[in-house]
Amino acid sequence: MQKKYRIVVNGEVYEVEIEEVSGYRSPVGSAPLAAPERAVAPIRPQSAPVVASPKEKAAPIKSATPAPTGAGVVTSPMPGTILQVKVNVGDVVKYGQPVVILEAMKMENEIVATTNGTVKEIRVGKGATVNSGDALVVIA
Repeated sequence: MQKKYRIVVNGEVYEVEIEEVSGYRSPVGSAPLAAPERAVAPIRPQSAPVVASPKEKAAPIKSATPAPTGAGVVTSPMPGTILQVKVNVGDVVKYGQPVVILEAMKMENEIVATTNGTVKEIRVGKGATVNSGDALVVIA
């Protein structure tokens, strides 16, 4: 009796046929079983999602030139709680400088300045709960 199964390994969907053999016991020291007569190629049924492998994902691009000076609003990339505000109104900040520490999913995340400039407004305080997209700091 043969049974067919679909198995997903690293995003690849494989169709596997298994034959049940009852009452068969391999003698100790016997030769390994022979390879199957035909290989089963991976299939991609319409319902299976296509997932990019880690090698296919794009790496973040770091600019060789600093960000332009100008108005910018630093927003929260995810929901969480503010653990620390690292700047004060009037501080001069540079692109990439940490301005807020946000705790999300029990991890501390540095939220950084999106532009060079001076901190004009701080819209959150320690202990504040924020959602994705909420304004944290205004830089001009």
